[in-house]
Amino acid sequence: MVSVFEHPAGSYKKIFETCEELAEPLPATVTGRIPSFLKGSLLRLGPGLFEIGDEPFYHLFDGQALMHKFDFKDGQVTYFRKYIKTDAYVRAITEKRVVITEFGTCAYPDPCKNIFSRFFSYFKGVEVTDNCLVNVYPIGEDFYAVTETNYITKVNTDTLETLKKVDLCNYVNINGVTAHPHIERDGTVYNIGNCMGKGATLAYNIVKIPPTQKDKSDPIEKSKVVVQFPSAERFKPSYVHSFGMSENYFVFVETPVKINLLKFLSAWSIRGTNYMDCFESNESQGTLFHIAKKDPGEYIDHKFKGAPIGMFHHINTYEDQGFIVVDLCGWKGFEFVYNYLWLANLRANWEEVKKAAMMAPQPEVRRYVIPLDVHKEEQGKNLVSLPYTTATAVMLADGNIWLEPEVLFSGPRQAFEFPQINYNRYGGKNYSYAYGLGLNHFIPDRICKLNVKTKETWVWQEPDSYPSEPLFVQTPDGVDEDDGVLLTIVVAPGSQRPGYLLILNAKDLSEIARAEVECTMPVTFHGMYKP
Repeated sequence: MVSVFEHPAGSYKKIFETCEELAEPLPATVTGRIPSFLKGSLLRLGPGLFEIGDEPFYHLFDGQALMHKFDFKDGQVTYFRKYIKTDAYVRAITEKRVVITEFGTCAYPDPCKNIFSRFFSYFKGVEVTDNCLVNVYPIGEDFYAVTETNYITKVNTDTLETLKKVDLCNYVNINGVTAHPHIERDGTVYNIGNCMGKGATLAYNIVKIPPTQKDKSDPIEKSKVVVQFPSAERFKPSYVHSFGMSENYFVFVETPVKINLLKFLSAWSIRGTNYMDCFESNESQGTLFHIAKKDPGEYIDHKFKGAPIGMFHHINTYEDQGFIVVDLCGWKGFEFVYNYLWLANLRANWEEVKKAAMMAPQPEVRRYVIPLDVHKEEQGKNLVSLPYTTATAVMLADGNIWLEPEVLFSGPRQAFEFPQINYNRYGGKNYSYAYGLGLNHFIPDRICKLNVKTKETWVWQEPDSYPSEPLFVQTPDGVDEDDGVLLTIVVAPGSQRPGYLLILNAKDLSEIARAEVECTMPVTFHGMYKP
């Protein structure tokens, strides 16, 4: 294992500075040798515009969407980037102010409008952002940049030109979908979003978008809801960032981290409320684990429950001997998730942020095991019989099954987040390896590999260097699960070349090559490798 560097994170804030688009791709300086099977593009999304006119964006999740692209060709690498021309971006640039409210930044009314026009505009509904800065994924033969609202944006991944905005509400009953869908080998896309269910109550719908159509029609037009999960509260949906999917089941983890819809709807246009202001907690609910059959979609009405956690990312979900194994990155309750959200406040005092980060607990890699065959006469007994895990599931007197996780990774100053696996071969299957972004007091400063069976770890790290989520690319003739490479973008603000693409051997995290460019880069969230 590589030794872990401590750092003051002083230069980290420099990567939250506005940067310009590139007129043409920049050639990168390659050190090492680019693997010959890398012949496509690494696509990444994140914020790039952090203020407009005299108005700042206050949160990391608010900067306007910038798409990055590293192209591989004949052992050489080029770097290119462009802003996604969303309505939020175009209107902000045109009016020189924040026009649409983002996650942590309020859009104040146009000063040219009087109070009466602002009041009546309230009744026209909430204007939702289309700032698609979180991820990019394929639907059919097309590619879409996405956030967590109902809007997705079609992009040309060769030129990075913005093509069109799509409102998913026109096709299925959802209010928004996650930026982390599951995609099957044939191209079928599954995603989840909250919606209004029966009797005007909240629910969560699993949406299926079919693969490329023989008649070349748009697969989005054939989207449908395949199953619906109930909500624990009528007007307060849980925040949903991702979900689990095995070969035959969906798993939805309903956490006590809530969005107060009444506050959201009533306060938005009157006194200026952003998304973050509407988060709250109901820890008495605990965490609810919902499962449903995949085909045909059928909700399974067993009550699986655990201690309150916060969660952003699932790692993998698979079936084994009558059980569903759910691996995820979990945080201990709402307070710590909110700390994470607050620590991403770009305008906070940096010394206060570092102090808070030193005190805040880190997320753990947790394994929950859900039994499929449940009988009431087994009350008080651990229903989990898998020999390789200490996770338990116990039937309570009230009929609920209480889940206790096995902790696969935990550290006082280290965290494992932004997880990835060999998804193409092991998504939804029993697996061994997870790769992630290591957080040191919430600062991403390392790449980690975790053996989920033995809990062995590997680390790549360099001083004053901040990597992004590592993406796994399989070696074409690879046999082992970890036969491949990891691709990550590293920003090193103090270096002569402040940004580079890093290629690591997925087996031991040894460096294979890096491609450095002579320009600054901001942070990126998620992305994909396009062969």
